Amino acid sequence: MKLLSVAIPCYNSEAYMRNCIHSLLAGGEEVEIIIVDDGSRDGTAAIADEYAEKYPTIVKAVHQENGGHGEAVNAGLRNATGLYFKVVDSDDWVSISAYKEILKTLEKLAGAKPMVDMLISNFVYEKEGAKHKKVMSYRSAFPQDQVFTWDDVKFLHKGQYILMHSVIYRTKLLRECGLDLPKHTFYVDNIFVYHPLPHVKYLYYLDVNFYRYFIGRSDQSVNESVMIGRIDQQLKVNRIMIDDYKLSDVRQIPNRKLRHYMKNYLEIIMVVSSIIAIRSGTKENLEKKYELWKYLKKKDPKTYYELKWGVLGRTMNLPGRTGRKISEVAYKIANKFVGFN
Repeated sequence: MKLLSVAIPCYNSEAYMRNCIHSLLAGGEEVEIIIVDDGSRDGTAAIADEYAEKYPTIVKAVHQENGGHGEAVNAGLRNATGLYFKVVDSDDWVSISAYKEILKTLEKLAGAKPMVDMLISNFVYEKEGAKHKKVMSYRSAFPQDQVFTWDDVKFLHKGQYILMHSVIYRTKLLRECGLDLPKHTFYVDNIFVYHPLPHVKYLYYLDVNFYRYFIGRSDQSVNESVMIGRIDQQLKVNRIMIDDYKLSDVRQIPNRKLRHYMKNYLEIIMVVSSIIAIRSGTKENLEKKYELWKYLKKKDPKTYYELKWGVLGRTMNLPGRTGRKISEVAYKIANKFVGFN
């Protein structure tokens, strides 16, 4: 069995996927790299096959009809044989020195009990043109270099979110918790992180800047104009997260600290959805914002009132044109989460 499976979802990625693959090949035989060609129409499939042929014990090439980012992640998980599972998008890459630390840590954890469910590391926003590279670090929230539980976590402050870039999950846990991302939908990385959280008992934090998250392509999913055009997909992901767990139900999420963090996570996704609707400037999308908050109210009234009357929620729901202008102060908060380009 491989120590780590890394899925690379690829769609028309010929221009940048080699950089991603090369950074991951540094893991050697302990790692399985699963390149998922999601119905690409350029040279992506040929590049995937080239690496699979050159590194047959490390690289798998998986070809499928276009199903979107989520279905590509699903395909990676279906084909994974590693003890742990990581997703690296094809325009991103990893720091090789940090990668070696990650593998050394996973090897140590693989033979220990209890089995760690989630390993967290830092990631870097590689924003094109930015002189200062912002790092998402968790050293103020998590114990370092030890196995811990949610009870040992200090409260994660707003703006300090566990994203897909920062997590490595135990493969079996992802399968057992029934993770299945929707097809033809962007922004599913939030479901990828959020859905398994209540199933995670044991965590480990390694304070290294592992994942390099590139922001700068005009067609990138986090480009603001692209997000406005795909607002229905953002709202779909938001609703799935609302449906996943009733956060006010202590029986579903018994741990207080985890419940608090998941409310913060849902809150920022509600803010991102609301901001996109506001910045679109259309009555139709503003109505969709109102419907989203009504949906939360129907599904989980207690959480709805907590979020609506929180600082961020109030700014999202102020009435009239003036209210909408004031709401945009939350844009900076959403920008920190999404990394708009």
